[in-house]
Amino acid sequence: MTTPTAALSAAGVSIWLDDLSRTRIHSGNLAELIASRDVVGVTTNPTIFANSITNPDDTSYDAQVAELAARGATAEEAITEATTQDVRDALDVFRPVWERTGHVDGRVSIEVSPDLAHDTDGTIAQAKELWAKVDRPNLLVKIPATKAGLPAITAAIAAGISVNVTLIFSLERYAEVIDAYLAGLEQAKAAGIDLSTIHSVASFFVSRVDTETDKRLAAIGTDEATALKSKAGLANARLAYELYEKTFAGERAAALLAAGANRQRPLWASTGVKDPALPDTLYVTELVAADVVNTMPEKTLEATFDHGVVTGDTITGTYDASREVFAGLAAVGIDFADVTQVLEDEGVAKFIDSWHDLLRQVREGLEAQR
Repeated sequence: MTTPTAALSAAGVSIWLDDLSRTRIHSGNLAELIASRDVVGVTTNPTIFANSITNPDDTSYDAQVAELAARGATAEEAITEATTQDVRDALDVFRPVWERTGHVDGRVSIEVSPDLAHDTDGTIAQAKELWAKVDRPNLLVKIPATKAGLPAITAAIAAGISVNVTLIFSLERYAEVIDAYLAGLEQAKAAGIDLSTIHSVASFFVSRVDTETDKRLAAIGTDEATALKSKAGLANARLAYELYEKTFAGERAAALLAAGANRQRPLWASTGVKDPALPDTLYVTELVAADVVNTMPEKTLEATFDHGVVTGDTITGTYDASREVFAGLAAVGIDFADVTQVLEDEGVAKFIDSWHDLLRQVREGLEAQR
C-alpha cells in the first residue's frame, strides 16, 4: 500500500529530515527513515548540533571529546571535528540515494558559523574550508541569505561548491538569492567548471512567518485581522514558488540550464507548526508541487506518514488568492517588509546564541578532560 510519504515523494516533493545526531546515524535510525519514511536528505543548523552534542544522555561524543582534549584542541576546532564527522558519515549513508536520484537528493547540509552572517569574506573562506574538509560530492554548505551572504553565495557557487541558502523570509530577498545563484553559475561556466556538478536549494521559512504575523494580527484584533490568521506563511511560500517558476523559465536561466546547470530548488523550512490549533501537516500538504524540498522535524515527518493526505499539487493556481492575502494584510496595517526583516534578524540571533552556547559547553567539556 502506498504510504502518505511515498505519495508525497511521487508528487515531486523531496522529504528531508531537519535533524541529525551521531546516535541517529550509528543506530541505524537514519537508514530506517530512508527505507520506511522516504527521507532523501538531512538539514542541520547550530541549534540541532547544540542539542545533539550537549545532550547529557548521549555519550557518543565522549571518546572524541577526550581525544580532542588530549590534543589541546580549542572549542571551535572540536566542534568542527565533531560536526564534519557526523555530516560525512550521514553523507555516506545517503550515497545510494544520491546515486539513485541522479545526484539531486541524498544531500546533507552543514552551516557556516553564525558569527559570519554579516561577514562576506569570512563566509566564503569557511564555505571553502568545509567543502574541502567534508570532501563529499553530496554535501551542501549552508549560507544565510543576509545581505553579506548574497555575494558569498555567488562566490561559493562560482567555486563549484553546492549551497543551501538559508533564512529566506521575503520574496524580495528570494529574488536576490536566485540572482546570486545564477551569477555564480555564470562565473563557474566562464571558469570551465562542469555546471551539472553544482546543486543548490533555497530555504524559504514558513511557520515562523505565521508566528510573527499572527502576533501582530492578534494585537490589531479586528474581525478583518482575525480572518487572516495563519494565512501569511502559506501565501508567502506559494508566491515564492511562482517566482521560482518564472525565473527559471527566463532567458538567463535557460542559457545556463542548456549548459548543464541545475535549477535551485525551493526548500520549505520551518515546517513544524507552532500553533497547536493548526494541523501538524499544514505546511506539508498545503505546499505540494514538483521540484521542491520539504525539510521536516521528526514529529512532522511522523504525522505526515500517519495521516498526511497528499492529493497532488497544492501550490499552482493559488497565486491570485495568495496576493489577496497580502492585500488584506496591508489593509489591516501589517507591514510585511518589517515582519520579514524582524524574522531574519531573530533567525540570525537565535543561531548565534545556539552557537555560543555550544562553544561554552564544549569548552567546559574539554577543560574537564584536561
